[in-house]
Amino acid sequence: MTPPDVEAPSDDEARLDVTPPSDDGNAEILAVIGGSGCYRLPELADVERVSVATPYGPPSDAIVRGRLGPHTLLFLPRHGAGHRLAPHTIPYRANVAALKQLGATQVLSLSAVGSLQDDIAPGDFVVVDQFIDFTKRRAATFFDAGAVAHVALADPVCPTLAARVAATMVDVLAEAATAPADPIVRPPRMHPRGTYLCIEGPQFSTRAESRLYRRWGVDVLGMTNLPEAKLAREAELPYATLGMVTDYDCWHHDRADVDVTAMIALLDAMVTRARAMVARVSRRLPDHRDSPAATALDGCVMTPWSSLTPERQKTLSWLLGPDGPRRRGRRQPRG
Repeated sequence: MTPPDVEAPSDDEARLDVTPPSDDGNAEILAVIGGSGCYRLPELADVERVSVATPYGPPSDAIVRGRLGPHTLLFLPRHGAGHRLAPHTIPYRANVAALKQLGATQVLSLSAVGSLQDDIAPGDFVVVDQFIDFTKRRAATFFDAGAVAHVALADPVCPTLAARVAATMVDVLAEAATAPADPIVRPPRMHPRGTYLCIEGPQFSTRAESRLYRRWGVDVLGMTNLPEAKLAREAELPYATLGMVTDYDCWHHDRADVDVTAMIALLDAMVTRARAMVARVSRRLPDHRDSPAATALDGCVMTPWSSLTPERQKTLSWLLGPDGPRRRGRRQPRG
């Protein structure tokens, strides 16, 4: 299903420009990756569409660069214009690399998810704090073809960015509760933590799978946040996810199984609230230098820079710089 407001960029809109804009003293640039139902941020001003070349090919779409007040913000529709990219075909490495090249300092994912718990109902929001990776055929690292790095991922989400998103979303929902003619009948709740299991897709789960994930204690189910979160950590970008709950997948005895039409209808109201949250968070971003992600690569690159071919060094220079990685205390991997 293609929402009516999705438009492909014209040739004259897209242009190559990987120079991060000056931001009048504001060092923080939030990059928003919009999932199903979230294909644009109409609140942005001074908008330009930027095509970025990366070593991994083009990103999902031209990146929208604009301003919310004095603050620069980047927006990328994960599935591309017209929702043409299935979860397993999204160019995750190119997306993260392009955002980093354009000066992003933090990444916020807005993602539709299914609930695996009774108390997380359709219409609710979940700020994810953990991931389980059940994807099967996606490039999940920038370090391959002769370059090895072992990045810590015990806590894959930036705690300060996630806390800011959660607190802001609580405020947005409190204000929305007083608005008339709310399309979400049950007042939605904000869940400040939750475990997200990422399946390969594009098919939804079988009933046996859904019940199994539920027994494991998984809170929500999606198809796109991995390897995105892993790559953001390798790129030293603080990352957080706001999950927008649209259904109970197919485990619930008393609720209908997940259906795309119903999911999109509910998302329309939820995305409006998520965009209100983005506008506020972009004005009060935490300092990215305080995030565990900011030094994620320190001591983690195992392969000596001098042993890489010039071509491989060039491929990684967007991430590690022309002279290679910083050299601090090295963490030794298992095995």
